[in-house]
Amino acid sequence: MRTYILIRLLQTIPVLIGITFIAFIFMYLAPGDPAEITLRAQMDTDNPPTEAIIEMQKEMRLDQPWYIQYIAWLDRVVHGDLGYSYQTRRTTVDEIKRAFPVTFILSTITIIISCIIAIPIGIAAGLRPNGFVDHLSRVLSILGLSIPDFFLGILGMLFFSIYLKILPVAGYKGPQYLILPAICLSAGLFAITMRLMRTSTAEVLEEEYIRTAVSKGLDKKTIIARHTLKNSIIPVITYIGTQYGWLFGSAMIVETLFALPGMGRLFVEAASTRDFMVMQGCILVFALIFVFINLCIDFSYYFLDPRVREENDF
Repeated sequence: MRTYILIRLLQTIPVLIGITFIAFIFMYLAPGDPAEITLRAQMDTDNPPTEAIIEMQKEMRLDQPWYIQYIAWLDRVVHGDLGYSYQTRRTTVDEIKRAFPVTFILSTITIIISCIIAIPIGIAAGLRPNGFVDHLSRVLSILGLSIPDFFLGILGMLFFSIYLKILPVAGYKGPQYLILPAICLSAGLFAITMRLMRTSTAEVLEEEYIRTAVSKGLDKKTIIARHTLKNSIIPVITYIGTQYGWLFGSAMIVETLFALPGMGRLFVEAASTRDFMVMQGCILVFALIFVFINLCIDFSYYFLDPRVREENDF
């Protein structure tokens, strides 16, 4: 077990370095001068003085070669310094601390809503293919995948916030402000999770060990709980885990629609002003989240699948 964990942790190091390098190159090659954009906002003018732009480039270290900028930034990151926002003058760490809890709670609520609804329906549909629940799950999946989350958000605001007045429209003053955005984000996630659970359950029921369990006289509930669910949940865990990490960055449209001060909205605002340090900090956080979730998925395989334990127990 320790060897397995150590190998997985070592594999994450080149992944993180590669992600930060690619992100830095893309931002470096993006059009526009961050120093000039920053001065336009600070000086409230479309044509800041050339001397001021040069001084700002020196302050932002943009006058150095790209590889020097990257190495210097990476060195600061190792020491816990992510720089500061050129727009707000607050540290990047403070900006992320302000935005991260909102996106974390939003993503967690979205995953919980999706799993609570999708997994039971998927199991029921897989146990009886082409039955009523299976046909119902197909219809719900088509609806969930067909309606964009931002359009569903607009409908939700009109119905639940303006017409019924039971949920807040926008802003963030507590978890109740995240219920409607989470429902909007969970629609597509719920649809795929449900069909994936259905397919996985139906496939596991066709395995030889299930037939063996039936021939031994085990009751249906025992077969489903001990054999079917444990094996059919593995691909669903993979999908749910990757989507959980994806929500931290892909929720930007919904966060903007509902005026939520989360990570997605922070990244969009930083990108619109070429706020390099904040953008790089957000990308680094997204990468760390993905790596951490993938590690958790790998560890879950170790406990759920005996074949993984046999291959990695040295």
